[in-house]
Amino acid sequence: MISTAIRVARVGSAAELAAAVLMMLGYPCLMLAALVPSIPAFAAVAAVTYLADLYLHRKGTYLLSLLSRLRVGLPIRFLVRELLLILLLARLELSDEPVFYAAIACFALFFGLQAPHGALITLIGKRRQMPVVTRNVDLVSRLPIPDAPPRRLMTRAALKMLHLDLAAMAGLLVYAATGSDAAGYAGAAVTVVLGLLYVAALVPYLRARRLPPKPDKVLAVVSTWLREYRPETVLYFSGSKESAYQVNMWVETMEQIDSRPLIILRERAVLERLAPTTVPVVCVPGGVHLMNMDLSMVRVALYAANVGKNIHLLRVPTMKHVFIGHGDSDKLASVNPFSKAYDEVWTAGRAGRDRYAIADVGIRDEDIVEVGRPQLAPIETWSGAPGDRIPTILYAPTWEGWDDNPGNTSILLAGENIVKKLVAAEPPVRVLYKPHPFTGTRSAKAGAAHRRITALIKKAAERRAADPRFTADPAGQAKAAAELTRLKARLEELSLSFDEKADEAVTSRDGIVDMRKHEEAARLRAEWNAAYWRSFPSFEHRVITGAEPRLYDCFNASEGMVSDISSVVSDFIASGKPYAVTDSAELGAEEFRRQNTAVRAAVILDNGAEGLDLLLDAVRDPAADPLAEDRKALKQYLLGPDEPTSLQQFDTAIADLALKAEARNVGQESRIAAAAEGAAGGTAEGAAAGGTALANEVTAG
Repeated sequence: MISTAIRVARVGSAAELAAAVLMMLGYPCLMLAALVPSIPAFAAVAAVTYLADLYLHRKGTYLLSLLSRLRVGLPIRFLVRELLLILLLARLELSDEPVFYAAIACFALFFGLQAPHGALITLIGKRRQMPVVTRNVDLVSRLPIPDAPPRRLMTRAALKMLHLDLAAMAGLLVYAATGSDAAGYAGAAVTVVLGLLYVAALVPYLRARRLPPKPDKVLAVVSTWLREYRPETVLYFSGSKESAYQVNMWVETMEQIDSRPLIILRERAVLERLAPTTVPVVCVPGGVHLMNMDLSMVRVALYAANVGKNIHLLRVPTMKHVFIGHGDSDKLASVNPFSKAYDEVWTAGRAGRDRYAIADVGIRDEDIVEVGRPQLAPIETWSGAPGDRIPTILYAPTWEGWDDNPGNTSILLAGENIVKKLVAAEPPVRVLYKPHPFTGTRSAKAGAAHRRITALIKKAAERRAADPRFTADPAGQAKAAAELTRLKARLEELSLSFDEKADEAVTSRDGIVDMRKHEEAARLRAEWNAAYWRSFPSFEHRVITGAEPRLYDCFNASEGMVSDISSVVSDFIASGKPYAVTDSAELGAEEFRRQNTAVRAAVILDNGAEGLDLLLDAVRDPAADPLAEDRKALKQYLLGPDEPTSLQQFDTAIADLALKAEARNVGQESRIAAAAEGAAGGTAEGAAAGGTALANEVTAG
């Protein structure tokens, strides 16, 4: 019941739910206390509403946004509380006293100050917003970007401003209880004076010397930097903040390629979630700004997702455009007809090429290049049974997708059955549950199923902790937990990630990565991952959400996996470990394999989790695994050969396509020059022939 109430109220925990209930019930109670009238009751309830509201704001509860849309936002709640205080004074027969009128004047003036305060906060924020937000771009020597206003003035400004009424509330309640006019006047005066001072403190930050240069100047400087840096390969990405993982999976690859890299983002929210990197990053929210940037030196543009904003870069003819995607799977998204817009489509292995041929969506075979998956390098290959510990099975289902196709995810129909069988398996196994980050974002049923699965795993973990067959190492785990705390603190000190509370002008100015810190952070993250797995018993069932540990770390900690049709399966195949895939649409094993390449070497499960024992047998005794050879063949088919390495294949593909782009550009320039000469006195035929000959010569060279 509590979980249902939490979901309905759009809060994140039972504590937030309690605060929300207290806040909402507080206002009727305030009215009752004012009508009675009771000064102690009014003061106590007012304190509760203040504290509950403040707590919900600090937690960032979505309920507050919902209340604003329902026209009971923060200013209204404060105003109602102040009006009820006026009602209390009137019920106490103080309405003829001068302090009563002073209270009305105080609150009227105080709320009158909200407009200039809000306007100043908005103006300062707008004026300090950059048309282009950067990382690892040297702006310090090129642009005079002043420091941001103090955070204490800008963060949660409306909340801070409104809370200045506390002085008036306290003073007037003291006046109501004791009859002290001085307390009432003092409280009202303090509220008004503090409000005036807050507004006055903001005014200097609208002066020109306190603001970044105008957009035209910023754009000109960034274009100058681009001409000096001369990027050759661009990773372009647009999407919601939840889709940031799609670009993050390519960040390390961009750091490793041979050509000069640049990352172009379109949304500030994605920049905030971008993984720390040494690659220069330019976030250009405005389409016009992007189309006016000088990117003439770029030869290859890589696209990780098919989105509408891709058109803003696809229109540039001087570079070649490549769809690289954000995973390799048999989902329909992997053969999107929109891919015809690109010059080439790069797939991991032969399977991707065949997938497009079967789909027949207009992608020519000669435009497909197999480059492997450079991101899979961290995945460890299987070395056999785990030895002295029980095997670990990873359950990593995908999300529910954009429609209600039962084949999208196993969570809805099979998830609980899978988990129940795994936690009850004999001989026992350890279960890791890592759901897709989008799980439950579209379907309430998927979200509810996820919560039930989470509860199942936590209860099973509690039972196992009490089982005498399993013995933990409290000292070792405590040591690992202490190490995790130390490593986390040090990683936070390094501050490599984007600070979401920082001013974007300052972060652009100061956003040059410190290579020493970057390398140290990479080492510390590896140490953190190792400590994480030591911080709890090797037999303990675990629910793993969030960015850390990463999916590939979970692969390496497991001996087998259960998943759905998604790129997770294709990636896991790189490990060579046994895996199972759920036929949630109940196509039947034969048809399921026919439609989905990645399951040809998988154990097929139905929605009742029948067949799971075959996976567990293969994990416990690799010698009796009937699908081992099939997995080896499928790995090469899906992901390409081990040699040359995927990164080498990727670099070769970039270099080959860059040559094609250069040949096109040289040929175009020669045709234009020849046409100009022909117009001056030559022939059009001679101009065309000369341009074609030169283009052919460059291509051959």
